[in-house]
Amino acid sequence: MPKPTYFITTAIPYATQKPHIGNFYDHVVCDLLARHKRMQGYDVCFLTGMDEHGQKVETLATQAGISPQAYADGITSSVLNIFSTLDISCDRFIRTTDAQHEAAVAAVFQKLYTQGDIYKSAYEGQYCVPCESFWTQSQLTDGNCPDCGRPVTPAKEDAYFLRLSKYQSWLEAFYDENPHFILPDTRRNEMLNTFIKPGLQDLCVTRSTFRWGVPVPFDPQHVVYVWIDALLNYTTALGYNAGENSDDYRKYWPADVHVIGKDICRFHTIVWPILLHALGEPLPKRVFAHPWLLVGADKMSKSRGNVIYADALAARIGGDAVRYFMLAEMPSAVDGTMTYETVLERYNGDLANVLGNLVNRTLAMANKYFGGVVPASGEPTALDLELQAFALQTVQKSEAYLNDYRFADAMDAMITLAKRLNKYIDETMPWALAKDEAQRGALGNVIYNLLEGIRFLAAIFAPVMPNAARSILSQLDPGCDPEVILADILPTLTRFGGLTPGVQVTETPKPLFARLELSAVTGE
Repeated sequence: MPKPTYFITTAIPYATQKPHIGNFYDHVVCDLLARHKRMQGYDVCFLTGMDEHGQKVETLATQAGISPQAYADGITSSVLNIFSTLDISCDRFIRTTDAQHEAAVAAVFQKLYTQGDIYKSAYEGQYCVPCESFWTQSQLTDGNCPDCGRPVTPAKEDAYFLRLSKYQSWLEAFYDENPHFILPDTRRNEMLNTFIKPGLQDLCVTRSTFRWGVPVPFDPQHVVYVWIDALLNYTTALGYNAGENSDDYRKYWPADVHVIGKDICRFHTIVWPILLHALGEPLPKRVFAHPWLLVGADKMSKSRGNVIYADALAARIGGDAVRYFMLAEMPSAVDGTMTYETVLERYNGDLANVLGNLVNRTLAMANKYFGGVVPASGEPTALDLELQAFALQTVQKSEAYLNDYRFADAMDAMITLAKRLNKYIDETMPWALAKDEAQRGALGNVIYNLLEGIRFLAAIFAPVMPNAARSILSQLDPGCDPEVILADILPTLTRFGGLTPGVQVTETPKPLFARLELSAVTGE
């Protein structure tokens, strides 16, 4: 019987400069979901890539004295290096300069033009170069781009337009019939009240003032606008080509979820659905538009000097810790915030003191009291039963949070289990039990419950911190292959007691996370 499929995508970063840590929240979230779904037995396709066309890339390349392709190659290479640092396990990586993608974009543009959904006219309005976005005067915020807040410039040129207005009634009906298409609800309400109900404007979808883009097939003086070109990547990466589609496209599409930042929600929940509908293709099942990760109270900006890069931070605290911090600190509906101080607090508090210390001291006690052999579990006490129930509930709770895209709540549930296991040590006082031979069975129960609880933690944290999970399992059983264990571990979490007695744990526990000073986090 074939596995159920799960197709998940991120927004694709724009190849203008090395992205900061907040730009990788999409990828960390999607990697978490992809790993979790693989553990559940799904046939997962996790797609990401790079948006490499556009005026700004062309301008920066000219300033650097190199070709736009060479400039994009350099930015894309830096992104792939960061993926490696953060253990981003994408199945496919698309670049909008890929020949297959460019051919599909041209074919789609031709189809939309032929059926009357694209027409030629003239554009006069305001243009934001960083966002590659056109705006009317009434859409500006204090005279600036409403998305990024930067200055806009007047623009006037012949252009082709996509008939968004033609599909307004359809889109409103689609929103009504699919109330959970956009999460969180605040983003859905914003799209409806700010952009749709006031009346959709037809969208300029070509430019003629620069050359770095996909040429319009029947009018090569124009190149296809980035928000047609880039949005199509989610389908072209699977082999979509204006009706002549691949087996992979038929297998995986529509996407189960798009994960994007709130600043590009308009394009992914208004333009993209209309584009797909006009092409006669199914829409993605859900768009999760997450908030921003701020530095203190501000957006990250080179001009402000507050940019934090994911690879630099991972070099100091490890990729797992960076992933955990990003997931734990970002609420689902409001902006998250980070400083080096909050990173250190999470690292030392949750990872070193709670999780790392639990694993280290439990393995040390197993070695000290039972020669490193996992003891058999006897008749449980009321306290044992309470702990076991808590572990089982944590699995269910964290699963529910992940399904609702409440990642910070899921992290809290997971680390709370580690805290509960630490509390269990204090409650049972194994060092006291070890002094009384009559309490040998009770001591065995305590050590077994702790080791089994740690196995639970390895399983639920595996999609979050894959290296830490593998390390935990290797220390519980040095002879195991952690990847093989993780592939089949979730079904064993429906009951407490899956750890096999008699297995020899590691003789030399390896700390998962060593405590750090602030200078180690800042690199200063």
